Amino acid sequence: MIAGRYRYVAVEGPIGAGKTSLTRRLAEHYQAQLLLEKPEANPFLERFYSDRKRYALPTQLFFLFQRVQQLEELRQLDLFGTALFADFLLDKDPLFARLTLADDELRLYEQILAHLKPQTPAPDLVIYLQANPSVLAERVARRANPIEARIDEDYLEALAASYTRYFHEYDEAPVLIVNTEHLNPIDSPDDFALLLERIGRLRGRREYFNLAA
Repeated sequence: MIAGRYRYVAVEGPIGAGKTSLTRRLAEHYQAQLLLEKPEANPFLERFYSDRKRYALPTQLFFLFQRVQQLEELRQLDLFGTALFADFLLDKDPLFARLTLADDELRLYEQILAHLKPQTPAPDLVIYLQANPSVLAERVARRANPIEARIDEDYLEALAASYTRYFHEYDEAPVLIVNTEHLNPIDSPDDFALLLERIGRLRGRREYFNLAA
């Protein structure tokens, strides 16, 4: 557990925010269990970025089924023995659905979600990573993932805005909102130490960490 306080920590943020890399780094540091999304397993994802309207529903449903299965497994994990870090929240899944699905598809998705959603514990802490859409686009381009090659900045801007609205109202767990534009906890040991120190000082339900502030 992190400083005896957090057993289950979710790291979230839009594409390019660095959530998976940070999740891995934190889990390694704390010798914790790791639960990661598997976007490479989604056979519709590359086609979605080429034709969002046509492939939005199968892409969304594949991710929903995948996340539900992973969180079902979460109930079997020993959360009392060691900490767990995940790079996703199932609760934010509708965020993508509302952004990409047509109205009739969204209604179908919501019915399936209501039927499938497992009873899983809320995280003890959510670390929400933010960055300007232009920064996100630059990072996505830099990592040169062929599946992400067709992601444009307009989509990233809409996605980042949706994340901001979602976590402005999120109250299921304490949230540390981290601006990553001037913070590189993956490649900089000093920045990683700063983040760990900030997590240790967290006391409220919603707090902000921005090195540029």
